[in-house]
Amino acid sequence: MTAASTTALLDLGAAHIAQTYKRTDFVLARGEGAYVYDTEGKRYTDWVAGIAVNALGYSDPGMIETIQKAATGLLHTSNLYYSEPAIRLAAAICEKSFADKVFFTNSGAEANEGALKFARKYHYERGDHARHEVVCFTNAFHGRTVGALSITPKEKYQKPFAPLMPGVVVATYNDLASAEAAISERTVAVILEPVQGEGGINPATNEFLQGLRRLCDERGALLIFDQVQCGMGRTGTLWSNEPSGVKPDIQCLAKALGGGMPIGAILLTDAVASAMHPGEHGSTYAGGPFITSVAGYVFDRISQPSFLAHVRETGDYLKERLTEINSPLVKEVRGRGLMVGLELSVDVSPIIEAGYDHGLLLVNAGPNVVRFVPPLIVEKQHVDELADKLTTILAAQA
Repeated sequence: MTAASTTALLDLGAAHIAQTYKRTDFVLARGEGAYVYDTEGKRYTDWVAGIAVNALGYSDPGMIETIQKAATGLLHTSNLYYSEPAIRLAAAICEKSFADKVFFTNSGAEANEGALKFARKYHYERGDHARHEVVCFTNAFHGRTVGALSITPKEKYQKPFAPLMPGVVVATYNDLASAEAAISERTVAVILEPVQGEGGINPATNEFLQGLRRLCDERGALLIFDQVQCGMGRTGTLWSNEPSGVKPDIQCLAKALGGGMPIGAILLTDAVASAMHPGEHGSTYAGGPFITSVAGYVFDRISQPSFLAHVRETGDYLKERLTEINSPLVKEVRGRGLMVGLELSVDVSPIIEAGYDHGLLLVNAGPNVVRFVPPLIVEKQHVDELADKLTTILAAQA
């Protein structure tokens, strides 16, 4: 496609697509492995992966084969009927997690919304109608729908849409004393990301997660882990809370679960799942046979020990190379696996823009952090390329 054709396409998009995102001035057309190409043929190494979604990269042969096969069968049945792919995916997730039951959704925000309903119904079913508060944490991000937005305590996101869901108590992330003051006999649930994504790539300490589990047990609240971004192998273990040894009562998934296809899931203990009865929650599209066929393939690939070992090894190398960048702008490198943040002393928007010129897709996590959430199949050669280009970009910005 010519530059003129791309410009015409961009104009058409600006005219007809709601402008709720600040989009680039190029149009992506195809991908292969860890690379994507725009309509004019320029190649970019992808360090965004559709915001931690495209875990297997692009044009994965096994995923293509699974999609083609699934497309010849049922695409949709609704949840009035069982389908084999959904049953097998739910069983596989339960086998490799704390969960006894799974409720499928279409997105991460929808999973978090459902988790809030499930938690409230759990207490209602037990006759504990006085509980109505949800404890969340500073720098959290749980989604853009009203309930999820209510537990995303950032004024920029919340203010234009107030009033939001009542009964939200905000505690300080990684501060157990703050959490202890917030959790009470009125608390329905405590929700957090074991590694915060949008909020700046902030891992929770093992001690913090262990303390939250103890407080929830003591005070009768449920513990919800939002692993929409940090789950599914992203941090080098299948679930990002594994190093702490802590198990939640509810866990939310999405993003990488479909490898690029839209699917989410709410993982539940039997105690929580049994509080919900037919007709009390639902979704027309969620967990259909086509999407669960694809997600089943993705889940099997990611949960392999060798795959997770690759994420850990490459992630450690990524942090090592980023730490070696000699720039006065660099403040900290943090994260786990292939969920890494580079905190700078300046706004990262110009760095992201410069990345496009150098053939890099980058994304921020707040104003001062460059977030690296690439396809989980990236190799050390891609890391070396990134580090060299970032060194050049930062030198020009300093």
